[in-house]
Amino acid sequence: MDILVLSVLNGISFGSILFLLGSGLSLILGVMGILNLTHGALYMIAAYLGWSLAIQYKLNFGLAVLGGGIAAGLVGILIERGFLRGLYKQLNEQVLVTFGFVHIITNLTIWIWGTTLRAPFTAPFLSFSIPIMGWSYPVARLSIILIGLILAVVLWWLQEKTRIGAIIRAGMDNKQMTMGLGINVEKISGIIFFFGAFMAGFAGVIGSQLLGPNQELAIDVLLLSLIVIVVGGMGSVQGALFGGMLIGLIDSFGKVLFPELAMFTMYLAMIIILIVRPHGLLGRKV
Repeated sequence: MDILVLSVLNGISFGSILFLLGSGLSLILGVMGILNLTHGALYMIAAYLGWSLAIQYKLNFGLAVLGGGIAAGLVGILIERGFLRGLYKQLNEQVLVTFGFVHIITNLTIWIWGTTLRAPFTAPFLSFSIPIMGWSYPVARLSIILIGLILAVVLWWLQEKTRIGAIIRAGMDNKQMTMGLGINVEKISGIIFFFGAFMAGFAGVIGSQLLGPNQELAIDVLLLSLIVIVVGGMGSVQGALFGGMLIGLIDSFGKVLFPELAMFTMYLAMIIILIVRPHGLLGRKV
């Protein structure tokens, strides 16, 4: 029973990170039709910047999270305004451009921070454990769960109960009709892209409490984000949350029950969802 409870907590904490990642990428793809493969690279560079702010410059962890998110958002909007705004509905070109930036950002990260692996870091007031089922469990993981749940409620409220959320949903369903109603979809798209990139950076610093910054995150995190979107569905906060939690739990229990097949179980879940529901479990049929 104790292993079961700990596996569930580990799965939910990892799933919270996946939700933060998947929600941003899902909105960008749903609203703008842009497959932003730099999402994992933005996560990575924010993780390194957060490490520098929190560890090297001894800033408050909250400021490190905010700084990493804003930096990722600014890099993202520069890429979108400078290179992607003319590639609407041009998937091949989007893939080539954004994947090229993955290599550029990765090499810039190596140039600035080197290749030395960084240890996971967190706020000093979260650097302790509490007893759960006879085991010491890190409070940092519990904080990730709490942050994920709070943001899930906030994002759901913004998408479902506000005017900007209605515009976003309308843009997903029919972009031309939304523009015909006099709504500046290009401005909304820029805001969405910045927000999606910000969420990647936010998740990068928050996720550094579980896994320290390293150059492999750019690709690894991108793959996880895509799995979450496929499983949960595109353009849905609920889908990103459900997909993230499901993949997090599959990964957690897979590492306990089938450690050598843990990564395979995530891809197996994605394949099954693609066969049964190609638009995802809770995705919008865009």
